[in-house]
Amino acid sequence: MSLTASTMLALSTPAPDFQLPDVTTGETISLETFADKKALLVMFICRHCPFVKHVQNELAKIGKDYVPKGVGIVAISSNSVQTHPGDAPDQLKEMAQELGFNFPYCYDETQEVAKRYTAACTPDFFVFDGDRQLVYRGQLDESRPSNGKPVTGKDLRAALDAVLGDQAVSLDQVASMGCNIKWHPGSEPNYFG
Repeated sequence: MSLTASTMLALSTPAPDFQLPDVTTGETISLETFADKKALLVMFICRHCPFVKHVQNELAKIGKDYVPKGVGIVAISSNSVQTHPGDAPDQLKEMAQELGFNFPYCYDETQEVAKRYTAACTPDFFVFDGDRQLVYRGQLDESRPSNGKPVTGKDLRAALDAVLGDQAVSLDQVASMGCNIKWHPGSEPNYFG
């Protein structure tokens, strides 16, 4: 495991489009799927990462709290199954079912969607407003597996609440931290410098 921080993609970046299969339904999910939503949360997660395991129940809760309020949510796993077979689509489907996800969980086999979003770690969060402009990229909250702080989701929840309330999202955004995305051998993107 390599501790990695979010790249902090520039605010106001338009949401990159994607077409990915939902591991639970087989349905193709894209930006168009969420066309009528006031906000869109795109999160890069996986099954095996201890940072994701630490917050996965809160991610399920955020779905239950915010999907009914008109937030589109999609989880994406981009990890290579060549190196991490525990993140294969059938394992992701099990994870979604166990946690009761009420949002699509997609598998990004080519890793092109992760690269378009400059996703770097799991978990990595991106919130877009109704115009699909990036308004938040940062941590779920300040809890980490070993720091003893409670998982509340407060940073991400504050961003979603601001968009839903037609308020500006705070620019005081702290990078998410987690395991690095497991790139296919030899294909790590060049946005790491």
